[in-house]
Amino acid sequence: MLWMDALLDAQKVIELDSLSYLGYHLKHAALHGAERYDEAIETFQTMLSILDNAPDVQTRNLRQEYLRPSEVERAIRRVIDARLDNAPLRVLDTNTGLLCDRETQIDAFKISTQYKELVSSTITHADLHIERIEEVVGREGAAAAGYPGKAWSDTCCIDKSNNVEVQESVNSMFVWYHHSALTIVYLSDVPPSSKSGALAKSAWNTRGWTVQEFTAPKVILFYQSNWTLYRNDRTPNHKDSVEIMHEIKDATGIDRPAVAAFRPSMNSARAKLHWASTRVTTRQEDIAYSLFGIFGVRLPVDYGEKQDKALGRLLQEIVARSGDISSLDWVGTSSEFNSCLPASITSYEAPPFQLPSLTEDEIQSSISSLRKTAAADFASNLYTRLRNTSIPRFAAQRLHLPCIAFNVTEIRRRVGSPTPESHLMYRVKADGLHDLLITTAETLVTFWPARPTEQQFLFLRPWDRSLLELPDFAEFPEPSDRGDDTESEEDYGTPPSSPSDDWSGGSPIKQGMSELESRALRLLVRLGQPFSAFLLAQQRSGEYKRIATDHDIIGQVQDVVSVGDSMDIRTIEIL
Repeated sequence: MLWMDALLDAQKVIELDSLSYLGYHLKHAALHGAERYDEAIETFQTMLSILDNAPDVQTRNLRQEYLRPSEVERAIRRVIDARLDNAPLRVLDTNTGLLCDRETQIDAFKISTQYKELVSSTITHADLHIERIEEVVGREGAAAAGYPGKAWSDTCCIDKSNNVEVQESVNSMFVWYHHSALTIVYLSDVPPSSKSGALAKSAWNTRGWTVQEFTAPKVILFYQSNWTLYRNDRTPNHKDSVEIMHEIKDATGIDRPAVAAFRPSMNSARAKLHWASTRVTTRQEDIAYSLFGIFGVRLPVDYGEKQDKALGRLLQEIVARSGDISSLDWVGTSSEFNSCLPASITSYEAPPFQLPSLTEDEIQSSISSLRKTAAADFASNLYTRLRNTSIPRFAAQRLHLPCIAFNVTEIRRRVGSPTPESHLMYRVKADGLHDLLITTAETLVTFWPARPTEQQFLFLRPWDRSLLELPDFAEFPEPSDRGDDTESEEDYGTPPSSPSDDWSGGSPIKQGMSELESRALRLLVRLGQPFSAFLLAQQRSGEYKRIATDHDIIGQVQDVVSVGDSMDIRTIEIL
């Protein structure tokens, strides 16, 4: 064998001069070629020792070309640690059936042939290629099917008695699913003879944690009770199966694009809360914890706090960090955490009230009418005031909410109308708004001009900055900010073709109308449309609480220009 001849030649060189590094260099190469990696590494370390202690400077300088095996091992460990950042804390070894924590996995890798070959072959600085290390680390343990030989299941791979592990697992589970090579969903209640629609009826679709089980992974396969593929669908990735994704949409309301390429974010918070609104979890707090990954947040886990507080902390984080107030759109029972938030996820089951939308032609027609009434100055002033409002924020569970407030002038009990036994109906009047009827489980103070009350009530329109129709400056960075001269407009979308085409909410500015005037008048038109309103009652401390109702409160101003003085733009502190 060639490696044996090479080894004998190396041994002869060593015998001629045992203080020369050359013989050990040749011996290392021969042993490495023979895949005797332990001996090769040991021989290489002997060679380094000889170089370190060489009597002449020239030979000692050669040592600078080489790496110690310990240096290579540290580089490998850095790659392993980076990979394990996106891996579960412990996994199930599919070959042995044993649970392995991270150190056990690392120890098993370090005694593998792949690891020793990597250490033995990386002897010079030029050999230290991180890409090669990452390839070997990623390839280690791969099974014949092309998936890693390690599996994870929350039922057996989380030490529930370890609070630190539970915290990390709950906050990282979405990431683990996302970086998995394959996610398998076992449908124990779907027999092999099932027809189309069985997946939609499975109990799997009713559990809270399963939302992230099918949104996070890149590759997912559904298996029936006998461990055959669902509907014998052999699509390599069931996210690419039109039939299966159609079933999931029917069952969950989540369409295929969202499932196929989901990314955690706080955008469209109300829609994501709706996904979870009919789901259940064994521990009531888990209905909120299971959504951490969906929204891309990391929060403390505190079993025993109950759903009310767990959900409140999550919604507080969403509103405060994103400015998205869609999660305030609900009907039901107020949370003790904050009256503007619901006590239960079920309050999002009903889709948000679909307010009527205007076509661009209708908007332009209304703008033309407003310009004839000299409303431009009023609109510009209103626009500027609303643009300068602060963003919503929470402090000590109090919501500081920018809004347009309308003073309530009358609340009268209305009897004889069909309402739930636990609810009362009231007719409410407010300055500048059309009269409203509301039903609520709370008993309200009734008053009218002839019978006033010291307690103040307000209708408010939570302020949504999207109505300003401001461009997203981050979408079109300046060329100098791109950092790559090869990038094109397609990398960022298509910017306006010229200054004269600058946009105002998707519509070019009309000739003779400034950008500000155009946006301001468009805003004024939209403020005249129906909106989702909150009813607030002032407390003795001066702050306000939201009055929960069993139906959406849809307000509408009588005339947006004439009632301008009735619109109080302010930030209200809500308990």
